[in-house]
Amino acid sequence: MDEVADIIVKIHAAPQRAVLAAAGAGSSALAWLLSVPGASRTLLEARIPYGRGAMIDLLGFEPDQYVSPLTARELARAAYRRGLRLREEAAPIVGVACTAALATDRARRGADRACIAAWDADQVIAANLTLEKGQRERAGEEEVCSRLLLQTMAQAFGLAADLPLGLTAAERPEITAAAHPGPVARLLAGEVDAVICRTEGRLEPVETAAVAGADRLAVLPGSFSPLHYGHRELARVAGERTGLEVVYELSVVNVDKPPLTEGEIRRRAAQFAGQSRLILTRAPTFREKADLFPGSVFVIGWDTLIRLIDPKYYGGSAGAMLTALAEIWALGCRFLVAGRAQDGAFRTLAEAAIPSGFSPLFQAIPEADFRADISSTELRGRGGPA
Repeated sequence: MDEVADIIVKIHAAPQRAVLAAAGAGSSALAWLLSVPGASRTLLEARIPYGRGAMIDLLGFEPDQYVSPLTARELARAAYRRGLRLREEAAPIVGVACTAALATDRARRGADRACIAAWDADQVIAANLTLEKGQRERAGEEEVCSRLLLQTMAQAFGLAADLPLGLTAAERPEITAAAHPGPVARLLAGEVDAVICRTEGRLEPVETAAVAGADRLAVLPGSFSPLHYGHRELARVAGERTGLEVVYELSVVNVDKPPLTEGEIRRRAAQFAGQSRLILTRAPTFREKADLFPGSVFVIGWDTLIRLIDPKYYGGSAGAMLTALAEIWALGCRFLVAGRAQDGAFRTLAEAAIPSGFSPLFQAIPEADFRADISSTELRGRGGPA
């Protein structure tokens, strides 16, 4: 077992942090990791989702097959997302998973096999192995699978690992590594919750449930086609009034329009390079935005406010509208409302029919602080500058 201890020493010395999920096999790998000093530098958490309910709880759905490459991949992704929530420092996170069907005390027609995966920010590594049935007892198959799991984990950590697995001549693991698609493509496919567009132009996928994390933000949503002076001035005023960092938010899906194309998303995002932070989401409604930005202030215009409190946008149900507002409030969110020129008058929060009891959810920006009689629709119509 010296070769096992040697690779674990290297794993513990690496900067990565891992969440391990093992069902059916891999418990020996966990025991080995814990037996070598330094495990607290590597493992954030280990899960053994043996039961159906435990597996569904971790994955968020019931898989078609409990032992399959796809299930191992999704289990590794779930472990990765869990790691992002658990980490206390900016360490690289790896989700490692194993799901297996090994020799048991009852007759089983299927092959003895193990499906292993490791998921990080850049790629997913898969190692799938069919074991030669009847060549080992369960403990022997467990050791083979645990060695393969450790080797896969080491590979995901960027370590050279050629751990002896103890295979028969007929056994050959299938090992693949596939880079994730680009961040925008992953967002459009629903694989990530958001993409942060850094001011230097870097796109960073976000897999955690809440984008804001521990930081409250002032979030200015819009279509930004184009980004114009009114947006920038509203962001400035919102920052002064709230004392919070202001970020722009663009949902790539809309409740009544087709999703934006990747090319269009990149065109709009390019407007923010070197200026402000933009967050791309799949959250067309404020109820969905509140899940991503708990505790934040949404900066909106009067026209958006009117849609927010109109039952028409909730399937015609006033009850659904009130429930959404209550849930947004419960998530610690508020709305900062700017006035808007419409039909020859400047409309403000004071003219809106705010539902009874919900007034504290809204705060007005005085006209003296902000008024910009400009819109993206008008700019697009005349082809003028932003």
